[in-house]
Amino acid sequence: MEINFKKLTECRIEDIIKAWNRGFEGYYIKIEMTPDTFFHRMVNEGLSMNLSFVAFHGEEPVAILVNGIRTLNGKKMAWNGGTGVAPEYRGKGVSRLLMEEVLKIYEKEGIEVASLEAIKENERAIRLYKRFGYEIVDSLVLLNGTREFATKLDTSIQVKAIRPEQLSQKPFYHENVPWQCQWQSVKAGESQIYYDSENNILCYCLYRRIWSKEGKVEKVIIYQLELFCEIHREIMDMILFSISGEVGNQVEFMTINSSLSNPAIQYLQANGFQKTTEQVQMVKRMN
Repeated sequence: MEINFKKLTECRIEDIIKAWNRGFEGYYIKIEMTPDTFFHRMVNEGLSMNLSFVAFHGEEPVAILVNGIRTLNGKKMAWNGGTGVAPEYRGKGVSRLLMEEVLKIYEKEGIEVASLEAIKENERAIRLYKRFGYEIVDSLVLLNGTREFATKLDTSIQVKAIRPEQLSQKPFYHENVPWQCQWQSVKAGESQIYYDSENNILCYCLYRRIWSKEGKVEKVIIYQLELFCEIHREIMDMILFSISGEVGNQVEFMTINSSLSNPAIQYLQANGFQKTTEQVQMVKRMN
């Protein structure tokens, strides 16, 4: 079977969307996209049209792989933001061809570290990535929970709101997190730093709020929540209240690709937040 590759910049929009939706048909979570949602994601998460590609069998788009590249900690890093193969082409070596092609791109671009995430239950994909030199470095979860605060919280904790770009310049900011949790991927995001009464840093949060048509916060997506103090109810309640900014209104919270080893995530799980998805983070050190 002859498979040819085209950069997204060389493809028709309808072929790109068909490759994506067919590639993730029957996937563990539903990620069907329209042209608007696909290109919105490409822009927001810093993915590259020129370094991402569609696989064709003749004129038929049968698979897709999307990529992004950034420099972190002085190293050029790549992220595989999605690899999908149409159902009738699975198990026929197309995934292997996709990985061979993407590693050629990484070598050409001088990539030092390549990363991706895979659904924990997707053992077939994980085996494939391991064959190409990727190793599991962390377990990640997506959590969902709701909170409603009847009154404004009375606390000695001080809150300072800053831009995500400013947060990234702080010495305590964690740069080595999954791609979607890095500040560069959080367009329209916000961040807050929390201090005690003696101005000691307690924690920070990188998040994005989603608003209703009535001007109320409906949902808060948490990308980073890092504590530098002993975890306790007061600080966690203060964070959730502060990032929602709502009194007397139930708000949904979601964490994205948070490490299972993070004490704040463990606290949320122990206090009513439900795990919706678990992934493994995988990394390949390029030679």
